[in-house]
Amino acid sequence: MTSPDVPRLPEAPDPAVLQPRLPSPVREVVDERFARHGVQLLLKRDDLIHPDLIGNKWRKLAPNLRAAGGRPLLTFGGAYSNHLRATAAAGRLLGLETIGIVRGDELTDRPLNPSLARCTADGMRLHFVDRSTYRRKSEPGTLAGILRAADAEEAYVVPEGGSNALAVRGCRTLGEELRGRADVAAVACGTGGTLAGLAAGLAANQRALGIPVLKGDFLAADTAALQTRAFGGRRGSWSLDTRFHFGGYARTPGELEAFADDFESRHALPVERLYVAKLLYGLVALTEEGAFPWGTTLAAVITGLPFS
Repeated sequence: MTSPDVPRLPEAPDPAVLQPRLPSPVREVVDERFARHGVQLLLKRDDLIHPDLIGNKWRKLAPNLRAAGGRPLLTFGGAYSNHLRATAAAGRLLGLETIGIVRGDELTDRPLNPSLARCTADGMRLHFVDRSTYRRKSEPGTLAGILRAADAEEAYVVPEGGSNALAVRGCRTLGEELRGRADVAAVACGTGGTLAGLAAGLAANQRALGIPVLKGDFLAADTAALQTRAFGGRRGSWSLDTRFHFGGYARTPGELEAFADDFESRHALPVERLYVAKLLYGLVALTEEGAFPWGTTLAAVITGLPFS
């Protein structure tokens, strides 16, 4: 029994109080670019889970918010990070302190872009670090130095993109919700956490496809490592197609903008540019290449909405 002289610590907030819409809905869309190849297109509307914690951000953050136990939440991202914005929003909604470690100390004295301004409006405290230090943030000594400099040594640390073992296990439910609904489930990838969980949750006769939005061939190894940390080894059938990053993260050239505008007008779906547009563009291209056999049901995971 607690002594009356000992102050009782506040209970950690439960993300469930935010009433997420789960399972997220699945919508069939008729698009001749798929239909003429015998492919049925489904949209898994994870963007409708919660207005502030959208899509895979909910699935990744919710288990980490529970694990944080009410401690301040510290995480990492670039100047246009969706993950930083989602973490800041979670802090505002649940009354938690949040700290964002932003890549690039050259940004310290510059006006905040709209993405980082939203973070601060939601109460996130930003701390900018130089790019060399940021690249070494997973090293214990470097991380300890970052925490000291940010006055956040007691914080619960969530990695860049929110992808850790808890997040991957949280994303497994995405695959479970798609069991029996599609032959192939496709998702845009930043750090590989959503793909790792999605593949693990699908049935044995289904496969997951990741469309990376960053340049480089690192994501296959990172996704496999995340599955090993979450489940003890590789799980499910999954692959990556690295051709549709359009030059790298936050690169949205005119061709991609035109594609997204067209998809919006065809299907009355707001298309988020950094991830979702690249996913949908890649799926159209792959379908036209004959990558999916006639009769395939393809589910595209809509992980976000355009930033406004």
